[in-house]
Amino acid sequence: MEIGTGTGVSGLYLLLGMRPDGVLTTMDTEPERQQFAREAFRAAGFAGNRARLIPGRALDVLPRLTDGGYDLVFCDGDREEYLDYLGEAVRLLRPGGVLCFSGVFSGGDTVDSSAQTTTVLTLRELLRALRESDRLVPALLPVGDGLLCATCR
Repeated sequence: MEIGTGTGVSGLYLLLGMRPDGVLTTMDTEPERQQFAREAFRAAGFAGNRARLIPGRALDVLPRLTDGGYDLVFCDGDREEYLDYLGEAVRLLRPGGVLCFSGVFSGGDTVDSSAQTTTVLTLRELLRALRESDRLVPALLPVGDGLLCATCR
């Protein structure tokens, strides 16, 4: 599952890493972006039934999805909602599933003690929540703008 379809770049990589019968569920608030993604998936040779594109806010869509029905949840949506995504993602993951949050360095602001924006405070709380979780085993990867991953016990 992917939160934040965008134009489909990360979705393409997720599809490439999936089993041939796997289905990517992806959501975004912008239907135009999802249309670009759908076209990118098709141009890359993926059948239409390999991706389920759901329009809407993640926090409206996530509660309607099946508990324990996903192997991976990749979060690249609104960073100020990451803590809310965390609770939903843990519910959606199977044991052994992986949870990833993109952009957790926030251009270096997450580690800058003078930065106090809502986004930075949320990201710091997210890092703390994963570190203290009994259900997740986290790893912070210094890739791009920071990728926070965790395996669900």
